[in-house]
Amino acid sequence: MHREETRHREILEISGADISKCMKCGKCSASCPSFNEMDLRPHQFAAHLLNRDVDAMLAAESLWRCAGCHACVERCPRDVRPARLIEAARLMVIRAQGGDHLSPDDVPNLIDDKTPAQLLVAAFRKYRR
Repeated sequence: MHREETRHREILEISGADISKCMKCGKCSASCPSFNEMDLRPHQFAAHLLNRDVDAMLAAESLWRCAGCHACVERCPRDVRPARLIEAARLMVIRAQGGDHLSPDDVPNLIDDKTPAQLLVAAFRKYRR
């Protein structure tokens, strides 16, 4: 299987998103608090995947600008889940740089009393697959 196709499938598997539902309405991007800082908008992630342009997704600065607030997920009328696509692409970049899965045994050493619970949930969501 071609490398681009493998990465395409991996993003879809990690995210659980159905990009075929995207109608490019832009509601997800319109609700994004980081919109002005993004080179690739939330609705464009689905379009890039549909076009099999994974390289552009993985190179986008938007991966690191996304706040992970999931406002785009809430606004999407078709349940495409753009934030999950962004998180999946971000995870692929992190794994390629040597980061990998988070083990529950690693957690106690990484947190303190000020660590928000949302951070822990997000970390497990990103590193469990």
